[in-house]
Amino acid sequence: MEALTRNFFLYLSKSKMLNHIAQNRGGSFATGKIIGGIDFKCSIPVIRDLNNKGLAVTVDHLGEFVDSADVARERAAECVETIKTISRERLDSQVSVKMTSLGLDIDHELVYQNMTSILETAEHNKILVTIDMEDFPRCQATLDLFKQFKVKYEYVSTVVQAYLYRTEQDVLDLNKFNPALRIVKGAYKESADVAFPDKKDVDNNFINIVKMHLLNGNYTAVATHDDAMINFTKEFVKEQQIPTSQFEFQMLYGMRSQTQLDLAKEGYKMRVYLPYGKDWYGYCMRRLAERPANIAFVFKGMVKS
Repeated sequence: MEALTRNFFLYLSKSKMLNHIAQNRGGSFATGKIIGGIDFKCSIPVIRDLNNKGLAVTVDHLGEFVDSADVARERAAECVETIKTISRERLDSQVSVKMTSLGLDIDHELVYQNMTSILETAEHNKILVTIDMEDFPRCQATLDLFKQFKVKYEYVSTVVQAYLYRTEQDVLDLNKFNPALRIVKGAYKESADVAFPDKKDVDNNFINIVKMHLLNGNYTAVATHDDAMINFTKEFVKEQQIPTSQFEFQMLYGMRSQTQLDLAKEGYKMRVYLPYGKDWYGYCMRRLAERPANIAFVFKGMVKS
């Protein structure tokens, strides 16, 4: 049943008709519930509110698989301005960005130039930029770009996905860069040739990767809504005497809001992944596909006043 539910929501996420309807009619419905707003300016009050509650933020301008060089450059320019605004407004926020939104599928030089302009701004303002991980065919190219940038820039991190067989080796290979990594389970539909088909194997790999990265002494963002993964992390860091300054929890905006507040009150760094933009529909469907329990969280968020 879980596999059928996952496939159903992944199928819906690719519907151009439903995405078009959502862009034109659903922005106000989703704003303040599962997205910060239709643009970054609209999201600033949401960020301030989260900060005032003791929660850190990372923002993501929704929209990927850009096939126009001009649009990719616009996305890069928008990200640069977002970083400047975060700094100017003194918001406790970082930035997440997908390489396909900057031209990964168009030209390597284009995405490299776009990301360079973003990271130059990030270094100047001391704001971390996380390179989001996308589907498996783009995994290697994304990691290659991260390695290139990490040699030159301090304020850059990336994401690894526990449902991929390759991820344990990727974490080992990345260790020489002493990287900050966000560890997630994974949200794309992948073949059993490259990804664990069973949840229990994904969970076990998630735990294994979190342990590896923490024991290597690297900063670790444990991105999950799963109580079992959260409780494991709490117990493991206590057992290994790992300081709270070496890790944080991350969750999606609009999901498990009370748990986010509870973790912050317990003294853990809790960062909220806050997307914004008109392309919220596909993002929402992938979150529902990622974990069936998210259906209840999203529904509660969408109907709250």
